[in-house]
Amino acid sequence: MKTNRRQFMILSAAGAASLALSNGVQAQAMVSPTDPQAVALGYVEDAAKVDKAKFPKFVAGQNCANCALYQGKAGAAAGGCTLFAGKQVTAKGWCSAHAKKA
Repeated sequence: MKTNRRQFMILSAAGAASLALSNGVQAQAMVSPTDPQAVALGYVEDAAKVDKAKFPKFVAGQNCANCALYQGKAGAAAGGCTLFAGKQVTAKGWCSAHAKKA
């Protein structure tokens, strides 16, 4: 296929625009409870299932949504966490690094 300069520029612009849009829209993967870092931190997807014998510092009512490390929007089901770069945690989840929001 032979293209001229104008066609090349149009196709290049269209390709760059679709790449930019796909990166912005692409959803982050969820953290798996079996992920090595999640296991090390005792991450669970539901704070109601925290092993209180293993994590005695757990206090009822603690969850990812009220943690200072949680980056999700208020009311969202999931959001980013500074401990799990590029991945999301459930808002009702919990890990041993929980730090109460100020």
